[in-house]
Amino acid sequence: MGLTTHVLDTMHGCPAAGMDVALYATCGDDVTLLDQFTLNADGRSAKPLFTNQDLRAGTYRLVFDVAGYFKVRGVALPEPNFLNRVSLDFGIAHPDEHYHVPLLVSPWSYSTYRGS
Repeated sequence: MGLTTHVLDTMHGCPAAGMDVALYATCGDDVTLLDQFTLNADGRSAKPLFTNQDLRAGTYRLVFDVAGYFKVRGVALPEPNFLNRVSLDFGIAHPDEHYHVPLLVSPWSYSTYRGS
């Protein structure tokens, strides 16, 4: 399957449908935008971010527009809000394996792990 992501809104207890996400390749201080997308009704990208054939070993960054998502949902956030964009930097050591990067998020907290 390559690389996938999934976001759950823990404040409302549902997938984070409509959240904007960006995917970057990183190499030291160099950052290259690879893709931008909006999560579907299930809180996932419409397709894998990479298939196993396209995935390469290296370092990557996913940036989730948390504040934008919660503002659209009508959540009153302070200015400046506690979380704006959540950036997750991660490495791909074995591109033949499936890497799933889930995010559990509220306006005030988040957690992630390597999923299956």
